[in-house]
Amino acid sequence: MVPRPDPYRPLWSKADGTVDTDKYMDFYEDFIQESTVGNLAAFIMEPAQGWGGSVFPPDDFFPKLKKLCDKYKMLLFDDEVLAGMGRTGEWLCMDHWGVEPDIVTLGKGFGNGFPVTAMVLKEEYGEALNSISASSSYGGNPMACAAALASIEVIEEEDLLNNVRTVGAAMMKRLLKMKEEHPIIGDIKGRGFLLGIELVKDKKTKEPFGEAGTLVYQKAFRKGLAWIPAGHILRMSPPLIMDEKHAMKGLDIIEDAIREVEKEFGY
Repeated sequence: MVPRPDPYRPLWSKADGTVDTDKYMDFYEDFIQESTVGNLAAFIMEPAQGWGGSVFPPDDFFPKLKKLCDKYKMLLFDDEVLAGMGRTGEWLCMDHWGVEPDIVTLGKGFGNGFPVTAMVLKEEYGEALNSISASSSYGGNPMACAAALASIEVIEEEDLLNNVRTVGAAMMKRLLKMKEEHPIIGDIKGRGFLLGIELVKDKKTKEPFGEAGTLVYQKAFRKGLAWIPAGHILRMSPPLIMDEKHAMKGLDIIEDAIREVEKEFGY
């Protein structure tokens, strides 16, 4: 386990406060050399954290990480189960940075709710996979494969990637405005339809405001918004078919709940 960059809470930052991704690469390289004698098979990482709070790394992070992996002949294993299949406005979240991973795992949106997953790898590694006779109990299930293919077809035919980009941009604009107007909103995170609002007690100290997060979830739920709590970070991952009208209605409910909570805590 090694740390990954969170632009809002970086371990290493530059003079301007932005993430110093070179420091992260130095840490990884030291770890590889000192803890593993330079012998690692793969670097496994989600392109964006989901339960971690819709955290996206700086744009230069994954291009640098891919170069580091190539240097040490490690595979870049990209876990796209949450962030892939259009969730962030691209087929793969990694596409945002022009990085081609060596291995990709898919799930969740891959079957639009049907239980199906996939592991995709570069052709050059196919022989190695076949040599170990990798298998799964339900691998190749015809119905699961049909569901996955149907999901891909709908995303293409209904141009859902463009919908995610367009509506996601409108949501981000509204969220950034909310950040300016509300004292407990410390940070807005995400891309496309993987978004988050980080609640803090003070914008300078960035102290997490877990109590507020719990109350906002409860109040918004009572107002008709169904979502899953994640501590002090309000996570949003609407369906890819969400239109702007309903997206704004959802944000209205969230903002109303935030106002009520701020009032209760004396902000």
